[in-house]
Amino acid sequence: MTFVKIAPSVLTADVGRLADQVREAEAAGADYIHLDIMDGRFVPVITFGPLVVAAVRKAVSIPLDIHLMIEEPDRHLAAFRDAGGDILNVHVEACTHVHRALGEIRRLGARAGVCLNPGTPPVAIEEVLAEVDQVMVMAVNPGWGGQRFIEASVARSRGSGSSATSSA
Repeated sequence: MTFVKIAPSVLTADVGRLADQVREAEAAGADYIHLDIMDGRFVPVITFGPLVVAAVRKAVSIPLDIHLMIEEPDRHLAAFRDAGGDILNVHVEACTHVHRALGEIRRLGARAGVCLNPGTPPVAIEEVLAEVDQVMVMAVNPGWGGQRFIEASVARSRGSGSSATSSA
């Protein structure tokens, strides 16, 4: 069974109006606010860190869905949880020990998510499906907003055996 949740991303938000824009999304019925965290290493772009997550946490009451597109995400899980992240998503491609990272997310009291890049086969997460609350099947190559949607992602998300979301 797949559950659909609306989680608008703040990736292209006007940072000068970020609090207003996330409040507008919440008022419009968003289930979560999605924050794309990029480090310039796992992906070529740098976005923002725990301070922006904390600012968004102060602005809305809905869950914050933190998408960690960063190298060694396990080193930063506590900082993003402490900043107000409710769901922490890690890329299987960035975790040497994905099972350990998912366990740490749970220990911190957050919901755990695992992400798959378009070129990573779903079998890469089979062993940890029982440990996650959500699977994010990337519908673009991580790093930039506005990319062309990869149609094959729809079939990949249906085949994961878990609730899945496609990220564009």
